[in-house]
Amino acid sequence: MRNKKERRDLPGEIVNQGRGVKASKLNALPLETVGSLKEPVGIVFSEESRESASKSTEPDSPSSFARQLFLEFLLRKAGEHKNRVLSEATAADSARSEDDDLIEQVTSKEGEDDGLATVSVDQQQITTASQQRSASEASSLENVPEQTSMENSLEGNKDGALLDTRIRNIRDLLIKAKVYLGLGAIRANPQYLKDLRQRIREVQKVLGDASKDSDLPKNANEKVKTLEQTLIKGKLMQDDCSVVVKKLRAMLHSAEEQLHAHKKQTVFLTQLAAKTLPKGLHCLPLRLANEYFLLDPSHQQFPNKEKLDDPKLYHYALFSDNILAAAVVVNSTVLNAKHPSHHVFHIVTDRLNYAPMRMWFLSNPPGKATIEVRNIEEFTWLNASYSPVLKQLESQSMIDYYFRTHRANSDSNLKYRNPKYLSILNHLRFYLPEIYPNLHKIVFLDDDVVIKKDLTSLWSIDMKGKVIGVVETCGESFHRFDRYLNFSNPVIVKNFDPHACGWAFGMNVFDLAEWRRQNITEIYHSWQKLNQDRLLWKLGTLPPGLITFWNKTLPLNRSWHVLGLGYNPHVSSRDIERAAVIHYNGNMKPWLEIGLPKFRNYWSAYLDYDQPFLRECNINP
Repeated sequence: MRNKKERRDLPGEIVNQGRGVKASKLNALPLETVGSLKEPVGIVFSEESRESASKSTEPDSPSSFARQLFLEFLLRKAGEHKNRVLSEATAADSARSEDDDLIEQVTSKEGEDDGLATVSVDQQQITTASQQRSASEASSLENVPEQTSMENSLEGNKDGALLDTRIRNIRDLLIKAKVYLGLGAIRANPQYLKDLRQRIREVQKVLGDASKDSDLPKNANEKVKTLEQTLIKGKLMQDDCSVVVKKLRAMLHSAEEQLHAHKKQTVFLTQLAAKTLPKGLHCLPLRLANEYFLLDPSHQQFPNKEKLDDPKLYHYALFSDNILAAAVVVNSTVLNAKHPSHHVFHIVTDRLNYAPMRMWFLSNPPGKATIEVRNIEEFTWLNASYSPVLKQLESQSMIDYYFRTHRANSDSNLKYRNPKYLSILNHLRFYLPEIYPNLHKIVFLDDDVVIKKDLTSLWSIDMKGKVIGVVETCGESFHRFDRYLNFSNPVIVKNFDPHACGWAFGMNVFDLAEWRRQNITEIYHSWQKLNQDRLLWKLGTLPPGLITFWNKTLPLNRSWHVLGLGYNPHVSSRDIERAAVIHYNGNMKPWLEIGLPKFRNYWSAYLDYDQPFLRECNINP
C-alpha cells in the first residue's frame, strides 16, 4: 500500500471516451480547378493585413468584410470545442443560413457566383471569399490568426468570452505545421524543413504545459509569429491541394485509431487493477494465519455461541474472503447500532482465509456483538450433485470459457474474467435457509458496503408475503431486466418483462420462513439447469437473482441502500448522508489504489490503522 500522499495523486476516475467523429466527416476537400488557385482558401491574419484592413476606405472590401466576420465568429463561438474537419462545399452551399455548422464549411471553386477574391501573399493581405461566409470563417486549413490580433480581440471583449483562445490557436498552428512536415514539396527542401522543425520546437517549448492564456511566457507572440511566417513560405512551395487533404485525412484516421486503442487499454488496465490486490492485503492474511496457529486451541473460539441460533436477535450474513472489507462491514454496523449486544454476524469464508479471518476478529472483537466465522467446506451438503451452479462452476468448459484457454472460445467481455465469478462464495446467498435453518429472518450484506445508521428497524418491516426486500435501481431506461437477461431467447421472453425494474444485491432483507414455504431454492436450481449453456444470462449472481425472486420482492425506500461509490464520482453527498448503507459496487473498491478518493474516507473511518497487523503490512489510509 502506498502512503497517503501518494494516494491523493492518483486519478479519481477513468474517463470512458467515445469515438465521436462521423465517417462522413472524412470527406476530402474538392481540388481547385483553376491553375491560379492551388490551395485551400482560408484566412491568414498578419500585422500588415490588419493594418491594411484598418486603412481601407471601402466598407465592403474583402479585407474589412473578412475581419468583421472573423471577429463576429470569435465572439459567438468562443469557449466551444471545435473539431477541425474538412468537408465538401459546392456553389449551392452559398444559400446556407448563418446558423449552419461553420466547422464543416470550407471553400468553393473560383469563377462561380460566390465572388471569390484572392489577394497576393507577397502583400500579406487576406485571402477570402467576399460573398460566401463558409470561405471567410475560421474552419479552413489556413485559418491561423496572428497572436497580436488575438490580444486586441481579448482587450475588446469586456465579458472575457475569449479566455484561452490563444492556447487553442497555438495548438492548431502546431497541427498545421506538422501537416506541412509531411508534404512532399516541403520535404524536398532540406533547409526549409530544418527551419520549420526548429520553429515547431520553439513554439512547443513556449506552449509547454500551459492550460490558459495567462500561463504563456512573454516571448510567446514572437515565437508564434516566426512560425506563421515560416508557414507562409511553405505555402508558396506547395502547389497541390490534394496532398494537404490526404495528409489531414490520414492524421484524423490515425488519431481515431489511437483513441480506440487507448480506450481498450484503459478498460483492460482498469479490470486488471480491480482484480489485483495490493501487497498489504496479501501480507495481512499470512501474518494473521501465522498468529492463529500459534494460539492455544482454547483461545481460538468465539464467545456467546448460544446467540448464534436465537431468532429474537438481529442476524447478518456476510460471505467474503477479504478480511479488511469484512472488518469494515462489522465495525460500521456495530458502531452505529443502538444495542450492539443484540446483533449477530455470520461470516463464511474459504479455506485459505478461514484462519486469518478468525484471528482478525479474535484480536479485534466487535464489542458486545456476537460473531462466528465458518469455512465453506463445512457445508458438506453443498456439492455438485445437489447444486447445479456448483457443478457448472467446477466444469472445465466453464473455466475455459471465461479464462481464455485453447479448449474454447473465451468470452470477450473483460468483466467476466474475474475469479469471483467462479467462486461458490458468490452464490451462497441462494442457500441461506439451508445454512441457517433455525433463523426466520436475516439481513444479507456484501463485503463492499459501509453501514452508516442503525439497521434494527429492518427486522420489523412487514414483508407482505414477499421473500426479499430490495432497493430498486432502474431509472428511465437503466438497470431494467433487458440489461441483464437475454431477451432474444424465447424462454426469457415468455416469462419476464424486459422493462421490469432491476434491483441490487448488497443489502437485502430475507424472510427465510417465506423462502422455505415457497421453495425458492428449487426455483433457483431449475433456472440454473436451463442456463447450463449460458444462453439465458452470463455469469454472475444478479441475473439469476432477478429471475429467482421474480414477483417476490418488496421495494424498500432508496435511503436504505445507496449504490455507485465504486464507479460513479457524481453520487450525491446528500444521498450519502441520508443513506443507511452505502455500496462501493464497481471496480473502484475503497481498499484499492484506484478507489475514488472522495469516497474512501467513509470506508477507512472504520479501520484502526494503528493496529499492529496493519502497521506490519504497511496498510495505510
